[in-house]
Amino acid sequence: MVPSEDAAPQLDVDQILADPGVRIVVCCGAGGVGKTTTAAALALRAAEQHGRRTVVLTIDPARRLAQSLGLTELDNTPRQVKGIDVEASGGELHAMMLDMKRTFDDVVLQHTDRAKAAEIFANPFYQAMSSTFAGTQEYMAMEKLGQLHARGEWDLIVVDTPPSRSALDFLDAPARLSRFLDGRMLRLLLAPARSGGRSMFSLVTASFGMFSKVVQKVLGAQLLTDLSGFVAALDSMFGGFRQRAEQTYRILQARETAFLLVAAPEPDAVREAAYFAGRLRAERMPLAGLVLNRVHRPAVPDLDAAESLAAAERLADLGGHEATEDVLRAHAALVQQARREQRVAERFTAEFPAVPAVSVTAQPADVHDVDGLRTIGAAISRA
Repeated sequence: MVPSEDAAPQLDVDQILADPGVRIVVCCGAGGVGKTTTAAALALRAAEQHGRRTVVLTIDPARRLAQSLGLTELDNTPRQVKGIDVEASGGELHAMMLDMKRTFDDVVLQHTDRAKAAEIFANPFYQAMSSTFAGTQEYMAMEKLGQLHARGEWDLIVVDTPPSRSALDFLDAPARLSRFLDGRMLRLLLAPARSGGRSMFSLVTASFGMFSKVVQKVLGAQLLTDLSGFVAALDSMFGGFRQRAEQTYRILQARETAFLLVAAPEPDAVREAAYFAGRLRAERMPLAGLVLNRVHRPAVPDLDAAESLAAAERLADLGGHEATEDVLRAHAALVQQARREQRVAERFTAEFPAVPAVSVTAQPADVHDVDGLRTIGAAISRA
């Protein structure tokens, strides 16, 4: 029993990985559905089977990708993965893990001089924003993707999107951060800083009277001063944030990018995948297909649950066949689970019948090494 694929076209992952016109593969979906493993498996297969110089960017804080690739650690710099089978193909595999704050620091350095950068780095509001501000991780994932693409050193970039509350955060974060930095409140705070003369905070107070007193009570004088200083220091960078976000967005809309939705056959995960598919369609971004992970398949699909349970009951009446009874009952439970998964997956197929799909059988254990990634890659490609 194969969930969703019976009605959906078959997804040919190898065709995507081998296509020199495809330079970016973005794995997206809800958290906990196997995006990191899928991204690593695809990157490994692209290097070993298709001879592509590949880099995989993960945002997985659990560092599972480093462990599965035999690396002691990953950081913001691509590291080459040794010991993989690329002798025949000539490919390479590199891996890295997003360092959100370091990436934000790099953006600041690229858009201003070192003196101004030092002022920004020392600002408490920047320190908090670059580490914990909602949406910063997603924005910096997009920023890092733009940097990797601009360097032109890899044939293929595979992106494991952040484990966000919503998969849509990856697409929404650049616009959200840009709106924050261009927000009306921040512009009001910035205006006095441009006027010169008295201290920033006193100018804010003088300019806004009762309004600033309310803000001061809510935020506190020091926080308001830090925020004003942060906005003033970043003034020259506002356009840069917007420009880079727009550039990366255009890259994601280009034909060189392929989005792969990753989901598990669970209602929330499939619903999230459907939301994302709708957004990609609305934004005219290239959706390549759906990878349905952790699908359960009975070993004897022709034996349905009712027949299996009836046979178990008959053996129970006879007595002495407890082991066989257990097998039959386990088979019945697996068939019922597979049918539930099929119904869930069909919700996506019904809404997006033209989106190709492939399902990956649930593995008996977690993937923790290169061999495990090869197994997943072969299952996705049906090789």
